[in-house]
Amino acid sequence: MSAVELLELAVGEVLVMDQSEWRVDVLEPHYGRAVLTSHTGERLTTSFRMLANHPNCRRSTAGTVTPAALRGRQPKALSDLEPDRVKLLRVRQEHLLEVETGFRSGDPLAARPGEPRPQYDPDRTTVSERRWAKVAELRAMDPVHAEALALDQVSYRTLIRWESGRRADPVMGCADNRWTPRTRGHPSITETIREAILVVREETRHRSKITMKARADLIRQYVLEKYGEAAAAEVPSYGTLRVVWMEWFGTGRARQKYDRSAALETSGQRVVVQRPGQVVALDTTILPVLVRESVFDDPVAVHLTLAMDVYTHSLLAFRLTLVSDTSTDVAMVLRDVMSPLPMRPDWGDDMEWPYPGVPAALVAEFAGHKVAALPFFAPETVTTDHGSVYRNYHLIDVQQTLNIRILPARILRPTDKSAVERAFGAIRTLLFEYLPGYVGVDVADRGADPDGDAALTVDQMEHLLATWIVKIWQNRRLGGHAPCWDPVGDHSPNTLFAAAMVQCGWDMEIPSPNLYYKILPRHVVVIHGERGVKIRGLWYNGDALDPYRHQRSGQGGRRRDRWHIHHDPRDARMVFFQDPRTHDWHTLRWTGLPPEGEIPSFSDARVQELLTAANQCGLRPKTDQELLPLLLELLAAHVPIAQWPSRMPKGRRKERAREIAQGRAAAADRPDAVDPPPTPVSWSDRVRETEKAIDMERRRRREDAVSSSPGRPQPLGASDRRLALSLIPDEEDVQDDPS
Repeated sequence: MSAVELLELAVGEVLVMDQSEWRVDVLEPHYGRAVLTSHTGERLTTSFRMLANHPNCRRSTAGTVTPAALRGRQPKALSDLEPDRVKLLRVRQEHLLEVETGFRSGDPLAARPGEPRPQYDPDRTTVSERRWAKVAELRAMDPVHAEALALDQVSYRTLIRWESGRRADPVMGCADNRWTPRTRGHPSITETIREAILVVREETRHRSKITMKARADLIRQYVLEKYGEAAAAEVPSYGTLRVVWMEWFGTGRARQKYDRSAALETSGQRVVVQRPGQVVALDTTILPVLVRESVFDDPVAVHLTLAMDVYTHSLLAFRLTLVSDTSTDVAMVLRDVMSPLPMRPDWGDDMEWPYPGVPAALVAEFAGHKVAALPFFAPETVTTDHGSVYRNYHLIDVQQTLNIRILPARILRPTDKSAVERAFGAIRTLLFEYLPGYVGVDVADRGADPDGDAALTVDQMEHLLATWIVKIWQNRRLGGHAPCWDPVGDHSPNTLFAAAMVQCGWDMEIPSPNLYYKILPRHVVVIHGERGVKIRGLWYNGDALDPYRHQRSGQGGRRRDRWHIHHDPRDARMVFFQDPRTHDWHTLRWTGLPPEGEIPSFSDARVQELLTAANQCGLRPKTDQELLPLLLELLAAHVPIAQWPSRMPKGRRKERAREIAQGRAAAADRPDAVDPPPTPVSWSDRVRETEKAIDMERRRRREDAVSSSPGRPQPLGASDRRLALSLIPDEEDVQDDPS
């Protein structure tokens, strides 16, 4: 018992201690003790300290002033009443206030016209006179109206009871207890039926979703097989089982996987995010806007990969890919989270770095360029889903390199990644719905021709999304996502990040440009003497390998004496090697390449297609130079009329456009890309570029076949003149001849 309950304790009340009842016979507050009597007549003298510290001591509702209708129940509230009952309660309160004060509102300053009425004037009448006047007024009402207002049975004693209740509970004191009766439950639900319902509930939770009619039949089947026909006859009707099921387990409209996830055991601990970067949610979805690729100008669907800080709700980085994202794309997104976003030419000064504590000029000096108003930091934990792109050995190396933790969300726990899921929906309603080519959330809601409506290119969509994030999203009021320390304040992602910088500081750590090479997929190979290294079936070579040819790396472990080579799957023309002595990164080019810049980029998928086509054609080259013509054919340099862009299948055109986009993305991510990548060429330009590469390759082969270049041809008859013995020599020849 609490100290307040001890002070309110009165003689005659009943206390419950250890499942036994004791009546309070004597109270001595000055001495701090009381005398209790049990129902058997046993008397107990105890102290207030013992009652206050007793673990199982409470006041019994049987001996208090609580009405019998409310004993053992929680106090009723205004929300328990039906809307029409609330109106009747207001009418009763107005009548009681008029009896008490003479005014319906209870306040003389808010008097209605004609108030106070003579029979209710508190200066001229007593309370008893006003009560009798109210009884007479209510009895004089039309019986139909009085019954509709529940005032037809009001007597003098009723007004006193209402007034006593109103003084104890100003809100629900004069409410009729019959308006909130005790529920009778379902007497037809016996222990047998209860057991059957629980068993069917547990069984159907792991099945596919079924209707309530099927559940009711399973309940009857369980009772019939276990307890016989007599018990099965006592099973309630479908309507009763449906009502009981909804009362016990809800409406049943939830998805099966979410219903199963709610039943999983949890640790009972809740992760509370307290600072930026503590948890970053990462997810990928299909962009709900069709865009046009820059090669064939066809409408395509792209994938949007988004990284979101859970604390500030800042959209730290994003990627648009024509193909489903790979582990390399995820690694580049994590690098973008750690790197400052450069300002773009059409962005104003209002979009530059605005956060306090670190001037924009200082950040620009360290970054090497002006920095946009978007937070960047090294995340501690990255939460992802269970896609294969997030569960591979490459990302294990990436998280070790970046010193972060990549934790998949718990199985059947969508709340672990709810922030970024909700962000996708918010971006759709705030931006994507206004763009041409929007496809909606359902096929039935799709427009007549979304392909024809697509107007933005991939680059334009990327620029629009970046501008919208920096200018609108980062300054948008969070609303329900406000921080716990100021839930009613106006906060945006930018203001929350600024507040975090003031509270706990901020570590301006800008990653090195060489981070690009470190987070690429790694291959453990041997350096061969003259051929170099072999990656995915192709040979790569360069001058950087000269000091290490025919040597072992000296690295122990599982793959001892091997060398580490990093490669970008989006561009297979080159791989990267780090010199163990100088720690500089060097580019190793494919040995089948002509001079640099004359062959379009191609991905690992094209390499596999190249090798497969070579095997099918019976081509067994000794060197990679012999694979180049076949590669150029695969790159669509020589295509028949049936494969012209106008007649090429749509899937084939998408494949070509995706490969070009991947090559441009790889070129943009490389640290040596000082300038932005050029605008993607059209299909005709790409064909001309490849035809030029073929001509250069043919010229190189002809030059390699001839040891020396031929000189100017001799004039006619030169051979006869040289062989004639009677020919008189020229004077110049005689002078030059020493004989």
